[in-house]
Amino acid sequence: MSGSDAAGDAGGDAGETGELGDIFRRLIRNTGPISLAQFMGESNARYYAGRDPLGAAGDFVTAPEISQMFGELIGLWLADMWIRAGREEPVLYVELGPGRGTLARDALRAAGRYGLAPEVHLVEGSGALREVQEQAVPGAFWHADLAGVPQDAPMLLVANEFLDALPVRQLVRTRDGWRERMVGLEGDDFVFVAGRQPMDEAVPAEWRGAAVGTLLETSPASAAIAYEIAGRLAEQGGAALVIDYGHGEMRTGSTLQAVRAHAKVDPFAAPGAADLTAHVDFATLARIVQARGARHLGTVTQGEWLRALGIDARAQTLSARAPHYAQEIKAARDRLVDEAQMGRLFKVMGIAAPAWPDGAGFDAQ
Repeated sequence: MSGSDAAGDAGGDAGETGELGDIFRRLIRNTGPISLAQFMGESNARYYAGRDPLGAAGDFVTAPEISQMFGELIGLWLADMWIRAGREEPVLYVELGPGRGTLARDALRAAGRYGLAPEVHLVEGSGALREVQEQAVPGAFWHADLAGVPQDAPMLLVANEFLDALPVRQLVRTRDGWRERMVGLEGDDFVFVAGRQPMDEAVPAEWRGAAVGTLLETSPASAAIAYEIAGRLAEQGGAALVIDYGHGEMRTGSTLQAVRAHAKVDPFAAPGAADLTAHVDFATLARIVQARGARHLGTVTQGEWLRALGIDARAQTLSARAPHYAQEIKAARDRLVDEAQMGRLFKVMGIAAPAWPDGAGFDAQ
């Protein structure tokens, strides 16, 4: 749920000119409905700009904050890939939307046991989060986007709950054909309306004849990130893990949601004050990765992947070392892998350079 660097910048000065909702209302009244992508992008840009949204006092909790086991297993996966690829030096650790730096800290600690000590590059647009990350990962380099990360060494990249916060477009089948779903006004209330511009050419051929009311969701921003990651890996070597909640094949319907204080709220209720997210379309990302010349190692559920990497054995080891925390360790393990919690909805996608090896946990792909 952290995509602060890529969320959009058109509303960046909103704090100086009024509440973001009022700015949207004036814009819509003056120029007509705005795209959902613009609404979502500017809302999230404002949301992440000056706050730490994580933890009990924030709005949501991500997997690295639930247990050290999550970051440790990611670190071991990266170290294993690097070792089997030939231990090339120098090597870069790159993380998109690194939250509080917890994942990077745990992953680098685990990887360091096997000789992997990469140069650390964090892609983060929030000044508030950068300050927290600096405490967790001293010596890191920060960038506003992936383009700023050096291109002269293999890259070990992690994007955990990053893509879900990037803007989405929604297309709806009307009686007059496909139209983009826009954000308009009904009085002072934000409402969805169908745009005037025909969008049939933007819809996959197999969906163009769908029933009236069918809704498709796409994320050009996520596609662009996947394109850049795959291209970078193909050119400079390395591997990547993309972890997020989403689906393995294109589906219909809206997945847009807003979270505030650990509860779902109306996405239109308070623009800029809640985290707006949507499910990631991993099937589309896989096609982009392959077309760009990188290897799609596979996409599996988070529960499958963590079990394959040994989370059960790690939980037992931690419990043996600290028996008074055994129940908490088990609860954290269950939250990460159980199908009814994060285990099934969250997916793990593996990507690698053409000459790099297969990745642990994706053997069944």
